[in-house]
Amino acid sequence: MPDRPAPRLGRATLAIHGAREAHAPGDAVVEPLVQSVNHLQALGTGEGLRYTRYGNTPNAERVQRRIAMLEGAERSLLLSSGMGATACALFALLEPGDHLVSSRYIYGGTHRLFFEEFVRVGITITLVDPFDQAAIAAAIRPETKVIFLESPVNPTCRVLDIRPTAALATAHGITLVVDSTFASPINFRPIEQGAHVTIESATKYLNGHHDVLMGVVSGTSAYIERVLQKEMLWGQTPDPFAVWLLERGLKTLAVRVERSNASALAIAEWASTHPAFRRVHHPGLPTHPDHAVAKATLDGFGGMLGLELAGGGPAADRFLQRLQLVTHAPSLGGVDTLVSEPRFTSHSKMTSEERAAIGIPDGFLRFSIGLEAIDDLIADLTQALA
Repeated sequence: MPDRPAPRLGRATLAIHGAREAHAPGDAVVEPLVQSVNHLQALGTGEGLRYTRYGNTPNAERVQRRIAMLEGAERSLLLSSGMGATACALFALLEPGDHLVSSRYIYGGTHRLFFEEFVRVGITITLVDPFDQAAIAAAIRPETKVIFLESPVNPTCRVLDIRPTAALATAHGITLVVDSTFASPINFRPIEQGAHVTIESATKYLNGHHDVLMGVVSGTSAYIERVLQKEMLWGQTPDPFAVWLLERGLKTLAVRVERSNASALAIAEWASTHPAFRRVHHPGLPTHPDHAVAKATLDGFGGMLGLELAGGGPAADRFLQRLQLVTHAPSLGGVDTLVSEPRFTSHSKMTSEERAAIGIPDGFLRFSIGLEAIDDLIADLTQALA
């Protein structure tokens, strides 16, 4: 009889079982941690050499294949941080004299990387409004090699329709790179919508427990090989134990993201009727400017939301001092609900006026909604406003 085709697995199943080897009686259900830097090498050949800095040890190889399955990519590569992933991903595409077109709405650390490091080595950058396709097209030059987008946007939760930009980039032979950290592959897979490269901070939803620092780049096998050479030279490879923790976190990725999606929308709906908030930023709200795009391109509206307090910075200070359950801390995507102020974290290098110009006025708070009971979270927000 002919072999039956392998079943098409859902992403919740892939997050648990993707790239696992066949098990035999007596094997451990949990894949073992191989906490070794070096591995025995065959005599007389350099083939098959395993070394932690080469990103090819057992834990890393399995998790990288699993994430590639989740992203719909040929290959994925783990790096020691999200910023390490962004740097290696882009330096594998850009050389001195090249030009980068970037959304003006990007993570503050990425903005610093572009204008403190890229320009120093002779890479030029043009910032554009990512919602204006004519502006993106007009920014393209003969030396343009990359278009960089972030969606959903940190911290305003704006959602881009990347499909027109993907078509534009492909037509010009330009690589479209998308940072989709806010969504995770449960909610959004840019490669399926035409992007060539996806970047995520695996510190966030992929791990989900606030105890791992890591990044991941996904794309074609040939491209990832180029990123790997940067990773090896710059020492950006994560430790096996961190990779093992990431694999553990991946197993609950789907249920965590789905729960955060539902809770964040419930809080956004509650906050949108509360007079203390001047504005609520969440793409699940019909009033959000990108609601239609989010419905068409995302599988979930996300666990992130922005709340602007009507009283600005002083009101934010009073509100944060009174919170009891919600934790005031940077980062996002974990089981604990966190709140942070972009004016003191991701966008602290910008002036108040510069932040306001990109939709982050003083009094803007970024929430990463975790897995607590929704009634308890709303009760905590309510008492903090009293």
